[in-house]
Amino acid sequence: MQKYVKKGQLKVAQPLYQFINEQALPGTQVDQAHFWTSLENVLHQFSPHNESLLNTRQTLQRQLNDYYQAKRPIHGEAYLNFLREINYLVDEPAQCTIATTKVDDEVAQIAGPQLVVPINNARYALNACNARWGSLYDALYGTDLITETDGAEKGSDYNPVRGGKVVEKAREWLDVLLPLATGSHKDAIAYVVEDDNLLIQMKDKNSTQLADVEQWQGYTGELTAPSSLLFRHNGLHLDIQFDPSHPVGKSDPAGIKDIVLESAISTIMDCEDSVAAVDADDKVLVYRNWLGLMTGTLSTQVQKGEESFTRTMNQDKFYTPSPLSSETKSFSLPGRSLMFVRNVGLHMYSDAVLLDDKPVPEGILDGVITVLIAKHDLLGNSKYKNSKKGSIYIVKPKMHGPDEVAFVNQLFGAIEAALGLERFTVKMGVMDEERRTSVNLKVCIANASERVVFINTGFLDRTGDEIHTSMHAGAFADKAELKALPWIGAYERSNVATGIACGMSGKAQIGKGMWPIPDDMTSMMKSKVAHPEAGATTAWVPSPTAATLHAFHYHQVNVFGKHKALRADCAKERDNILTLPLLEKNLTPEQIQRELDNNVQGILGYVVRWVHMGIGCSKVPDINNVGLMEDRATLRISSQHIANWLLHDIVSKEQVEQCMLKMSTLVDKQNEHDPDYVPMGPDTKQSLGFQAAYQLIFDGGSQPNGYTEFILHDMRRKMKA
Repeated sequence: MQKYVKKGQLKVAQPLYQFINEQALPGTQVDQAHFWTSLENVLHQFSPHNESLLNTRQTLQRQLNDYYQAKRPIHGEAYLNFLREINYLVDEPAQCTIATTKVDDEVAQIAGPQLVVPINNARYALNACNARWGSLYDALYGTDLITETDGAEKGSDYNPVRGGKVVEKAREWLDVLLPLATGSHKDAIAYVVEDDNLLIQMKDKNSTQLADVEQWQGYTGELTAPSSLLFRHNGLHLDIQFDPSHPVGKSDPAGIKDIVLESAISTIMDCEDSVAAVDADDKVLVYRNWLGLMTGTLSTQVQKGEESFTRTMNQDKFYTPSPLSSETKSFSLPGRSLMFVRNVGLHMYSDAVLLDDKPVPEGILDGVITVLIAKHDLLGNSKYKNSKKGSIYIVKPKMHGPDEVAFVNQLFGAIEAALGLERFTVKMGVMDEERRTSVNLKVCIANASERVVFINTGFLDRTGDEIHTSMHAGAFADKAELKALPWIGAYERSNVATGIACGMSGKAQIGKGMWPIPDDMTSMMKSKVAHPEAGATTAWVPSPTAATLHAFHYHQVNVFGKHKALRADCAKERDNILTLPLLEKNLTPEQIQRELDNNVQGILGYVVRWVHMGIGCSKVPDINNVGLMEDRATLRISSQHIANWLLHDIVSKEQVEQCMLKMSTLVDKQNEHDPDYVPMGPDTKQSLGFQAAYQLIFDGGSQPNGYTEFILHDMRRKMKA
């Protein structure tokens, strides 16, 4: 049973109390008595409002359910008038321009990839933090972008045939990254500096220069024989590294051993969807890792084969300016991604702290503690610097509409005042992943116009909310069709267009969602260029390797240049967003069963690891054994989709139950080689993971906003007990 320490009207779980007092507070210029009094005051001030906003969500949902069940119009002016009457749809301001200040370049000025990682996993967190730079050679060598035909297999040892194909592909990329005045990097045999000019010597004995000589920014080593040359293109850096004695460099005509790209410009350290944190011990791990990142002390032991080493945060990279530069002193570039932290949503409550013997809103608790910890960065308590502008970046998920954004804006202001920070030190990232936010996005931005630094789309959560919001309107299309219907394109376009209209270009991030298949980089490289083409200054990728590869897209596309042409009719897009993606064709029994099988297998594959093993985000094999990145957002859409089909008799209870039994056997088989895996069979009635999945499906329609957390947390607690 959890032990608590009494502090005023608070009861604080002992592990959290000790962590705050002994590790988080020292060095923040906030004493213990003030902190605990401030936390109590903030909770007293904002908890009732938090609860009121959640009640509003449920009131609106009941009104929507009644409307749909009465078979009233689901499109056109009558529908819009109804949404206005219940205050679901609100009037937009004629003009909205963000006024956020002290925003780091990584957020405002640099377009590039973004990682999202579970902060309770120190190894993942460090890998993401250090993914600011990535080896292009390693990214190409280790992925399917280089085929394994004609002797180019990966194998356990270095394969020079594969290595040769990597070098050839990398030289192709250099022609995009560093265009030459004449010729191609494929024919380069040396990169030399003569009379302070960078010359590229070609195999035909001629020399050329860069088409834009100012791309050359600096170097390391001696100017006459540099160990690396630093360049800049579309705001991103790349580093060509030379070593003729290196196993790769000695076979390269120019002695290039690697090309290192600036990759994950920013990272979201996630306390939410990718994390299984259900009690005080779990929350302390989350907060302790955030503290380690803010103080520069986070480390972890990594085992690779028979070797073990300690992984820590990367140092900055130092260069001598190129002779063409006006700079005369050496300069540095960050060795780490700029870090956001994603707090949980308003709907979550935690018994890590009790107020009047009741669990407190976890989002408020996250806000106070993550801001407290981030003060270490602002006060220089680390050898590294996260924000050079003195800001703290918090992504706030699952906000439903403008009132909730205004609430979080006020909450952040109160936290700043309590912890002795200048107003608007805390910056806000608004996740555009709930329907009421999408159709009121401009008002949402206006309600935090001096804090907003980030908006982004998230197809999965957004689809889960789409289904739950209109659960009673009719059966929804199958998931493949859902992605092709007009509402989703309008949603994606509107997010970017609204961000640009609100002055976010060059001042804040406009983002897009995750690539879900980490082992299919060929498809990612073909399709994900669409994100910068659509005006997104950042987009999520599932790994550091994917970040290095996706960075190439931001070299291909000048995103900020795109913004000038991206103006949309937001009113028209809003109407398209509100067009419900319902099933409009007859599905065969085989199509229905295939959709059900896919959904059920995905639910079980994710839930059993969440409940039994406490893994909130992982690569889970789908029904075809293709590894997909899964978190609670993917679970939300799958469980809501089946709940909707059950409600509208597309599938039956017996059909779903039989499918669950069949798929539990498949999932157990897929995981049989994992020594930590706890199988669901043979008696699924005794499996907490299986029972959690069962509840998520059959009670999905009654779960607040279709969220999965409540059932998952309950079952995980039982598993831990």
